[in-house]
Amino acid sequence: MSREFDIIVYGATGFTGRLVAEYLVQTNTPRWAMAGRSLSKLQEVRGEITAHPDTPLITANSDDPASLAAMCERATVIISTVGPYQLYGNDLVAACVATGTAYVDLCGEPAWMRHMIDAHDEAAKASGARIVFSCGFDSIPFDLGVLALQNAAKRKFGKPAPRVKCRVRKMQGGFSGGTAASLKATLAAAARHPSILGLLVDPFALSPGFTGPSQPKGLLPEYDKTIEAWVAPFIMAPINTKNVHRTNFLLEHPYGEDFVYDEMMVAGLGDMGKAAAEAIARINPLASDKGPKPGEGPSKEERDNGYYDILFIGEMPDGGRVEAVVTGDRDPGYGSTSKMIAETALCLVNDVAGEGGVWTPGALMGEVLIKRLEANAGLSFRAG
Repeated sequence: MSREFDIIVYGATGFTGRLVAEYLVQTNTPRWAMAGRSLSKLQEVRGEITAHPDTPLITANSDDPASLAAMCERATVIISTVGPYQLYGNDLVAACVATGTAYVDLCGEPAWMRHMIDAHDEAAKASGARIVFSCGFDSIPFDLGVLALQNAAKRKFGKPAPRVKCRVRKMQGGFSGGTAASLKATLAAAARHPSILGLLVDPFALSPGFTGPSQPKGLLPEYDKTIEAWVAPFIMAPINTKNVHRTNFLLEHPYGEDFVYDEMMVAGLGDMGKAAAEAIARINPLASDKGPKPGEGPSKEERDNGYYDILFIGEMPDGGRVEAVVTGDRDPGYGSTSKMIAETALCLVNDVAGEGGVWTPGALMGEVLIKRLEANAGLSFRAG
């Protein structure tokens, strides 16, 4: 069924939404539109990002389900940058499912994602709506990094690695203001509904009906003999690990039902590395009001100077080893994320059909998305 637009960017007047819209302008993407609450703000942003003056503008609001449904009926894919999604996303996902419209977002809120899976997965399969969460720094580099490593393990050893370690070696630029707001909203929700805590600590919370082996907690600094360095807790591990396990679950366990996975940050070598790891473990990123608020973000220079380097190590039972490295050429929270979610939407429009349902990027798009990100979004995936 042909739609009026290939892509609608919902939340185009926000900081990240604006970056996504600007990316679509720079890549000469046809048949797209900008959407948000305020027509005047949309007009202002359209001019500031030098979009064509005829670029369509659509008013839609998270508290007006009829406006969301009308918007979804016009698009093949909705890109949503309007979070926290647990506060503003329910009706949009429901509208996409009802209209058979594909949906991508930047969600790092596992309890809400599980609620959406339970509420909409079967209906999305029936309508053909492809719902894909976590299409930014959480969790594409990790989800696709593990996929690339396991494909390399199968080429090298003829079988997947049952144990994979992810070690974030370098990262310039922090997570976004929207991510911080989502973390705070999640903790507030858990305080009101203690059952949410169970989902937050369960590595298989996004794989309903399946419980795998015990997984590393990753809550304390430790010395990692594999890389001969001290490692510290990684703030995004609780969402990334769940998405990696969901990809394995959706693909019927190509990594094995005994798959074990964890993520940590590399702090350094020797006593200085130990001290750095302990300092990182003590940091509470939510304890301060410093940093960007939702709708704010770093300058273009800061985004352009950002980067990340992530090592994945696959360990075989007989001592064999395979590695993969994922790098990005912009800051993770904004510059790289805006490119990743835009290219994910374009992948759904141009490259991948796929059945309806609630997906991960790795399970639905896999190698096809890796190739697109390497070609267009400044990421590299090296495995072997």
